[in-house]
This record gives sequence, structure tokens and C-alpha cells, in this order.
Amino acid sequence: MRNLLFNLCKIKNAKTKRISSYDVEGRNRDAWRIEPGEKKVIAEIDGPGCITHIWMTQGGPLFLYREVILKFYWDGEENPSILVPLGDFFCLGHSLVNSFCSLPFTASTSSPYKFGAGCALNCYLPMPFRKHAKIEIINEGKEPYNQYFYIDYEIYYENLPDDVAYLHSMWRRENPTPGWGPEIPVNTPEADIVNKEEIGYKNNYLILEAEGVGHYIGCNISVTNFHGTWWGEGDDMIWIDGYKWPPDLHGTGSEDYFNQAWGMQNNAFLFNGSSIFEGFSVFEHNLYDGKMNGGYQTSYIFHLTNPVHFKKSIKVTIEHGHGNHTANDYSSTAYWYQIEPHKKFDILPVEKRYPVLLSFLNPPSLQTEKRQIIITPEMEEMKKRKK
Repeated sequence: MRNLLFNLCKIKNAKTKRISSYDVEGRNRDAWRIEPGEKKVIAEIDGPGCITHIWMTQGGPLFLYREVILKFYWDGEENPSILVPLGDFFCLGHSLVNSFCSLPFTASTSSPYKFGAGCALNCYLPMPFRKHAKIEIINEGKEPYNQYFYIDYEIYYENLPDDVAYLHSMWRRENPTPGWGPEIPVNTPEADIVNKEEIGYKNNYLILEAEGVGHYIGCNISVTNFHGTWWGEGDDMIWIDGYKWPPDLHGTGSEDYFNQAWGMQNNAFLFNGSSIFEGFSVFEHNLYDGKMNGGYQTSYIFHLTNPVHFKKSIKVTIEHGHGNHTANDYSSTAYWYQIEPHKKFDILPVEKRYPVLLSFLNPPSLQTEKRQIIITPEMEEMKKRKK
């Protein structure tokens, strides 16, 4: 924060530019219409330079924020460095909108907790590039929509230093997570099993697995809570440059990783908080006019003052329930900077990205391929004890 404010008084050898969706005919039709199945390049910029701010607003189809994906390419690379659904990139999961404020991302809406509603989205993470930047937007939904955007950037007259890395972001989902005992309530003796060493390394929910040189700066996690109780108690475990036990970073619980305590609270701070707050049991939910309350949570954490450095690789994980016993819908967006090249990553097809409508439970069409986990004798004994 100090460097940000201090740099405001320094004169930079740069030119400030913008690409936007403004009506080039001088009228007020300032949105780009994106048809179903259409891919549009919304920005191509020659470097060296840096994208300093992105603003986007849109609304319409209920599941717009999961149907539309963003792709960012740096310096002519074949595989995108950013590949994330529109809403999740800006820390809004489930295709729901809400107003919140963090340092890297903000959102503002007059229709909170509504699927597909109009919402202003902002990203302030710096995105440097040396030769070229390309941003694509793809509408994988079945309806057209209108997209407004600003992309503010700087062009430099000198090359970027060798230690300047590129922003990366990836999205993952497991629906449901392969819980070994979803019938067991959280924080009961039966749930308190041993989860360590390679069992945790394999069984935990995977947020990020990357190779190269860089640093991890945070994530958001979206949970659809099928059980109506606390979805957390999962420790974060982060391995740097290969497996060892204990991991380089080991946490104490889901809310603790998001820098809160005793569950998640309805707040949104600069580095951590809830952009979508569940707040009460899934059994109290109400679906009316596309609006849903209860059962959905999106939490974010940004390691801006304490980035996690890696020289060869990084694996960021978190338990789903203590010892991975719960079976909820988890999706996540990871953010990190690294020197290219990066390990290729993909995204689930649109039919596997849609949110679960809790009124209709969890249809098989939305469920992802079930990951096989290690089942220990202790887990089997606890399941028998619960029965």
C-alpha cells in the first residue's frame, strides 16, 4: 500500500491508453453485443506495457457469469495464462452478483444475490507484458448479451526488467467433492480423523498446481452447501517445490485461511472476506424471481503482503471438511504471477460450470468426474460408528 501511494508522486516514462466498448459512431450504443457461441477479441496491445485496470458491466441471462469466459494471452503464447468464467474472475461465484470491495477486485450492483443481474466489475491487479497482450471473451451460453468494458493500460518506452512476471489465473470445480463421510456432521468426534502426509496431499481439494518460477497471491472459493451445516473446518496445505511432510504452509481451518474465525462473517475487507455470504442454513433458502438466499458462499483471500514464492512448483490445497469428509460443490479461482512458460490448464465445458439450483438439488448433469481418494481404516470405522 505504501509503495502504491509513494509511486503516485514519481514521474514514469510511460503513455496512458484505453480500449473501451464506446460507440465509434458517436452515438450512445456503447456495448458490444456478444452472440451465443461467439468469441470476440476485446483488446490487442503491443508492448512493452501493463494493463492497470479493467472495468466490465453486463447483465441478462441468468447464468451469464458462468457461461462467459475470459482468456488472456501474453506475448503470443499458445495457451492462455488466464482462463476463468467472467464472474469467478471478479470473485463472484455461482453466477450470483453482489456488491463488495477488496483491494484487487470490486463489484457493485443494485440487485444483490440475483442470478445474472447487472453488475459493475473492476480488477486492479497489474498485468505486465513485454511484446503483446490479447484478451478474448467467449459467450458459451444460448442467449446474446451486451458487454461494456474499459481496459486501461500503460505503454513503456523501455523494456521490462527480467524479474517482472505475468499474471495467471485458473478456475477449477469439483461437484461434489469426494467426501468419505458426508453423512457425518462437522465438528463431531466421528469427523476428527487423521489427515496427513500423502493422504492429505492426494485427498484435499486442489486450488492450484503450477510449475515454474513465481508467487501465488491468493484465491476465491465458492461453495454450494448441500448439508445445511458449516461447510468448513478444512485446513489449507500448500507445498512448495515438491512434496514433503509437513507442507511448507499448514493452516488450521477454512475460515482461518480466509483470515476470519468462528465461521465466515458478512464482510468484505481489502485482503479477505465474503463476496457472497451464505449466512444461514440451506434449508431456509428461497428461490424467487431468480433470487437465491442461503446455501451459497464465495470467500476470497489475497496474499498481497505475504505472497507464496516458488522456484520449481507449487500445489495449493484445502480440506473439504476436516479430513475431507464432506461432499459439497466446490469451485475456485487461483491467482498467481510467474515467469513463462506455464503449465497448460483447461476449463470445464459450460454444461459443467452452471450453478446448482438448490431447489432442485444436484442433478447428475452438473456433477463433475468423481476423484478417487484414499480411504483409511479410521475413516471406515468412523462411518460405522456414525451408523
